[in-house]
Amino acid sequence: MTQDISVQQFEKIFRTHFSPVKFFIFMFLKSEADAEDLAQEVFIKLWTNFEGWKDNDGKEGYIYTIAKNITLDFIKRKKIEDDYREEQIQKNSINGLYGFADPLNSIYCNEIRLIIKMTLERFPECRRKIFEMSRLHNMSNKEIAAALNIPVRTVEHQIYLSLKKLRKIIFILFFLHFF
Repeated sequence: MTQDISVQQFEKIFRTHFSPVKFFIFMFLKSEADAEDLAQEVFIKLWTNFEGWKDNDGKEGYIYTIAKNITLDFIKRKKIEDDYREEQIQKNSINGLYGFADPLNSIYCNEIRLIIKMTLERFPECRRKIFEMSRLHNMSNKEIAAALNIPVRTVEHQIYLSLKKLRKIIFILFFLHFF
């Protein structure tokens, strides 16, 4: 008889509080599915500790405390998973960039480097020299202008033209690679 009373009490609490608890969790997560799952976890935890309750005092506060703790644990776990996933993506991106991921990527990277090198060699000598000083030797526009005895604006314009041509080449390579 006592077991039946406990089940009836729990069902009443569940029907009364499930939706508000789910909404409470949803306010933190903004995910209907996750809120539903965590609300169910709250009531599972409540059921495992339900036998110790003699009266209704403090049950609502206890339910929301459980909900808060389960939600915070979920957020922490999700953050750890997201951080790990982001770390793996960055690691794979770096490996892919340097050709360590697989031989095919290595071949693509080498081809891209070769095409960029060939494109740079086809630039007028002054433009190529300005671009190399800027990008390979990390010189500022003023330093390049002083070294070549030309206006800073000319340096800026030549770098602009170089980058414009390289972007066009890289876009074409990207298009050919993925389509």
